[in-house]
Parts: sequence; C-alpha cells; structure tokens
Amino acid sequence: MSDSETLPAKAQEIAAGYAFTGPALDLGALLWDGRCHPGASVRIPLPMLNRHGLVAGATGTGKTKTLQLIAEQLSAQGVPVFLADIKGDLSGIAQPGRADDRVQGRAAEVGQQWAPAGFPAEFLALGGLGHGIPVRATVTSFGPVLLSKVLRLNQTQEQSLGLIFHYADTKGLELTDLKDLRAVVAFLTADEGRAELKNIGGLSTATAGVILRSLTAFEAQGMTDFFGEPEFDTADLLRTAPDGRGVVSVLELPAVQDKPLLFSTFLMWLLAALFHDLPEVGDVDRPGLVFFFDEAHLLFDDASKEFLDAITRTVRLIRSKGVGVFFVTQTPKDVPSDVLAQLGNRVQHALRAFTPDDQKALRATVKTFPNSAYDLEELLTGLGIGEAVVTVLSEKGAPTPVAATRLRAPQSLMGPVDGAGLDRAVRESSLHERYAQAVDRESAYEKLTAAQEQEQEQVRARVPERTRGRPESVPGPKPPEEEPSLVEQVVSSGMFRSLARSVGTQLGREITRSLFGTARRRR
Repeated sequence: MSDSETLPAKAQEIAAGYAFTGPALDLGALLWDGRCHPGASVRIPLPMLNRHGLVAGATGTGKTKTLQLIAEQLSAQGVPVFLADIKGDLSGIAQPGRADDRVQGRAAEVGQQWAPAGFPAEFLALGGLGHGIPVRATVTSFGPVLLSKVLRLNQTQEQSLGLIFHYADTKGLELTDLKDLRAVVAFLTADEGRAELKNIGGLSTATAGVILRSLTAFEAQGMTDFFGEPEFDTADLLRTAPDGRGVVSVLELPAVQDKPLLFSTFLMWLLAALFHDLPEVGDVDRPGLVFFFDEAHLLFDDASKEFLDAITRTVRLIRSKGVGVFFVTQTPKDVPSDVLAQLGNRVQHALRAFTPDDQKALRATVKTFPNSAYDLEELLTGLGIGEAVVTVLSEKGAPTPVAATRLRAPQSLMGPVDGAGLDRAVRESSLHERYAQAVDRESAYEKLTAAQEQEQEQVRARVPERTRGRPESVPGPKPPEEEPSLVEQVVSSGMFRSLARSVGTQLGREITRSLFGTARRRR
C-alpha cells in the first residue's frame, strides 16, 4: 500500500488533486498532521505554467530556493527561464550542488532521488553594472510611462513626457540615450518648438523644467549606462541549449539593489517588450518562457491607476503568447487584486504575525486561498524553512486542493558563484560580442547638433557679403550682446525647420507603442 493510501480521507483527497497524468514539475511532498508523506507528491502541470503564479513569504522562509527548484525543472523540460537575482544567490544554478547532510536529509524526507546538476545559464547585468552581459534599452523603446515611473513624475508630467515621445516618434528623432531626450525637451520649450506641439496640447516651461531636472538627477545617480545601444533583444531570453534544456537567463542585480525602483521598472520593460515582440500562440503544451518578477511590490508602490491597468492587461494577455509570469513578494496583499486574480499557481511560504498589521496581512492572505482542510492561519505561521502552502491549476484548469508541502532540494549550487567565475562565463557567452560594447550612433542629439553647426557655417558665410563694399565710416552690424544658446541657434535655422517638416521618415512611421508606451522598430 502506498503512503498516499494510508493517509486520512481528507489528506487522500488533497493528494488525489495532484495526481496528474501529463508532464509536471515536482515541488515536494504533502504535509499532513505534522508528518511528511513522500508518496504523496505535490506538482504543477507543465501546461499550466503560463497561467502565471505567485511565490510569497516572509524574509528567510525559502522563496529563493523555491525559484531555483522551479527554474531547474523548467530548464530540464526544455523551457527557457528568466530570473531576477537580487542578492546574487541564484547564480549557483549554473553549477552542480553539494550533497551535504542537509540536502540528503531533505531528499530522504520527500522521496527525492537527488543528484547534483548544473543548468545552462546566461548571466545578464543592467547597463553592464555588475557581472553579466549588458542589458540596455533605448529611451524610445523604454517609453514615457515606464520612464515617468523611474523619474518619479506625476500624472501631468507623465502626460507631457508622452507628448515629447509622440513628437519624437512622428519626426523620426530617435531617442537612443538620455542626451537625446534632453535635446528634444530643450527644443520643444523654445519658441518654434512650442509651435510644433500647439495642436496636441503644448508643453509648459515649468513642466519641461521639472523633466529636465529629473533627468539631471537621474544621470547624477549613474543611470546613463542603462539607456543606449545595442538594445537587448528579447529573443535572447527564449533560447535552448544544444542538449535541449532551456537556458536560464539570470539578471544579476546586486550592483543596483539599492535602486529598486529602477530594476523593477526595467523588469517591466522586458516583460512589455516580450508582449510586444512575441506572436500569439494560444494554449500550448509547455510555455515558451517563464518569467520570475522578484520584489514585485516595488513595481506597484505609488503606481497610477493607468499604470496598474496596463500591468493587469499585460499579465492577462501575455499568456496567449506562451509566457508565464510569477510574481515574487512577501504577501499577496503586495499585489493589486486585479493582478492577483490572474495568478493561478500559488506557493505561499511562512508569514510572521508579530504585530497587528502582520495579523491583518495574515488574515487577508488566508482569504485569498480556496476553502481548505487546514487551519491556514495556524499553518502559515508554523511552516518551517523550505515549506509552503500550495495550490495550482490542474490539467483541466481548476484549482487544486490547498496542500501543505515540504519542498524538494535544488540540484544546483545553493549559493552564489564567485565574481571570477561569472566574468569567465560572460566572456565565453555567445552574446558577449553582440552586447559588450556600447554604440553611440546618430540620433536626435546628433541631428540637432549637426543642424546647429551647419547653420553657424551659413551665418559665417553670409557676414562678409553683408559688409563687403561698405564705406569705412559706416559701422558694421552690432555684434550680439550674448551668444545664442545651442537650442536657440538650432530652432532658428532654416535647416532645422526643413528637418522638422521632412524627417517623419519610415522610422517614425514604423514606431508602434504597446500598453506601456514601449516601442520596437519592426524587425
């Protein structure tokens, strides 16, 4: 008689809810009445991974190891994975684990045939800060909504920034990096620039000043490296290794972990770019990518209603493009209810209830679960490290019974790879040659500068013609009291007026913007 058959009737019902016939990920073994039952496996059907999920729990309860465990099994079944590595702990997924007493003990408890294994991994770093292939975005593709969030602009300022992007799009003025955006903002606050925006709402000098000051502060914090070219291609997140396993793309964030708003918004840009780039595939046997969004609460803090609506629509619609999204945070209340409703798979680690606010959060968390045979308030505060309450979507799409679970041990190294090892992996990567070196090609700033320089040459060429043949007693033109600014010189030039009229090129026409205002040129 198997272990699951010796369970009490209620526990047998729970175990039967996870007896899937198709491919699935093994999370661990059922906990019931204080005992672990290795014959009663708790699993997630592979086709249901694109129905999204939530991994939650207090600090130190094992969320990172859960991500590692799920990522390993996805890779083994040929599914690419994206992980945000906030603390540097997840880089160990590339190397085999160590069979110490703790690992062997956990494997025996849950009936796991544990063997050390490393998995194919690609290490990425925002702007090249840290150990990884540089991940950059152009300002144009990042878009006004996400940029407004990292610049901490209010709604009015965000709308004004949207006008600036719209103007740049239609005129073919590529906003590759921050100096391009600064140049266009400066132009649109000058007399001729204001006329350009007159028919679509205009841009006040005060608002433009706020945007420019925000850009200055942003650059002063060392953020310029994140914007530029070559821009990261989301197709590089969808690769498999020669042996058929999915590549695990690990975005190394320790170097920017003190800038949480920046990296959380960049994660949203990657997700929005995937939504924009990928074709519709409908329901598939396995997801094309599973994307783990760590520190998810940072994305939702102080977000506008429009921003939250865009997140909700992206999460709802990206499923049909074969992408599963797992939000990782401390409690479900960190995630807006409209987003939480889209998350079909739940792994809830222990919660603490030391304060009245903690107790309120605990009761709110319990209410987000289906009816359960457990006393969830008691259970969630008593779970040990590496234990969780699980409910997922079955192969038929129905929620499974809530199952207290002792989780399996990851097979890869549970700890960071040293910096030298990461740097070696980066140098040997097939992506290194493509992304390592930043490129600064012609864009809005260079076009405006070239127009200004040509106008200056034309002015110098005309001055001798005006003064030629004059009697010596007649004074020449009075020199200007103050040298015009670059913007004033540019916008007063005939060349720039011609540029502004004619540069609505194929590039400008090809730009399309997604739910977040992010943009990609057609490939």
